[in-house]
Amino acid sequence: MRETACMDTFCAEDTFLLGRKIGEKARPGMVISLVGDLGVGKTVFAQGLAKGLGIEEPVVSPTFTILQIYESGRLTLSHFDVYRIADIEEMDEIGYEDHFYGDGVCLVEWADLIKELLPEDACKVVIEKDPQKGFEYRKITLEGLEV
Repeated sequence: MRETACMDTFCAEDTFLLGRKIGEKARPGMVISLVGDLGVGKTVFAQGLAKGLGIEEPVVSPTFTILQIYESGRLTLSHFDVYRIADIEEMDEIGYEDHFYGDGVCLVEWADLIKELLPEDACKVVIEKDPQKGFEYRKITLEGLEV
């Protein structure tokens, strides 16, 4: 069984910094599934991850393009947003296997929608809100990742 850790963040900067720490420790071939509702901070986490990889260019969620590749860091970041995937076969058309089984880091937003395609050793990040703890509060569960 893989290690699971839960963390609390209380502002977007905390979520960004957590992503950055993970990016700093990321290794070649790592696939990270990122799960959470709209507006929980998935893109903020992705921006932190990219920063930790040494990527300086702006990082945005590839909602309409599905895949954005950043090659300027110490490892290539393949950033997927599969929210708009209507049919799992669309992932084949994109050539997802080249990214999932490549030498860079692969981050997949809305990964629960394509879980059957994810490698068995994919790490997982789940971001959840709890309005009772505040508007900015997030509970972040990490599986298979060290911070």
